[in-house]
Amino acid sequence: MIKLFATDMDGTFLRDDKSYDQEKFAQLHEQMLAKNIRWVVASGNQYYQLKSFFADYPNTIYVAENGAYIRDLDQIYALHAYTSEQVTAILAKLALIPQLKILVCGQKSAYALNTTDPDFITLSRQYYYRLTLVDCFAEIDDQIIKFALSCPDDQTETIVARLREDLQGLAEPTSSGRGDIDVIQVGVHKAAGLSELGTHLGIDLSEMCAFGDGGNDLEMVREVGTGVAMANAQADVKAVADVLTGDNNS
Repeated sequence: MIKLFATDMDGTFLRDDKSYDQEKFAQLHEQMLAKNIRWVVASGNQYYQLKSFFADYPNTIYVAENGAYIRDLDQIYALHAYTSEQVTAILAKLALIPQLKILVCGQKSAYALNTTDPDFITLSRQYYYRLTLVDCFAEIDDQIIKFALSCPDDQTETIVARLREDLQGLAEPTSSGRGDIDVIQVGVHKAAGLSELGTHLGIDLSEMCAFGDGGNDLEMVREVGTGVAMANAQADVKAVADVLTGDNNS
């Protein structure tokens, strides 16, 4: 019996234009409430951006920043942050790859250098509603929970492979392709976040259903009781899914 539905956002719940069928979702949400099924958004995106989509649904729980920050409007269930030493070491490794544009993602805000390409900043503000420009990353006073990187599309796989080696034991790169890479904490991903949330709610992973399409959804889709891959999902996500469904624009 399913007691919790979780969904990724980009490429899954949202259409390509960042909209969703609000009338249909309102009906589904009513059905979930009637059956006491919990509704969870599990995304690599920032909490402050995610909650903007669900102002009419205050019971939504957010497994944000790929599982590092778990909360609803009133309660923080979990916050996992890097140590300051880890942040320094990771930034040193990232600085060796000149193709990267870097966001340092904290609990209070995301941060970029004020020398960063303005077009990248404009695009990033669509996903990071709290984004602060700084002179240097050392001046950040925040709990750092993730690094969000952008690189040339055709170099994504090569850079992910390099980061996997360079950051071994320190952090893990994950990507849904298209030039976007998240550097997350070791063992901190959406499946771990759902498991941790389930401990608070009294719901086992086997009693959850999760929808996803990208590399950062793989563990979640694989480990829940019913994992659903979108038709537009990466091949490795489809391979571990229990069910395939339509694409995110259907």
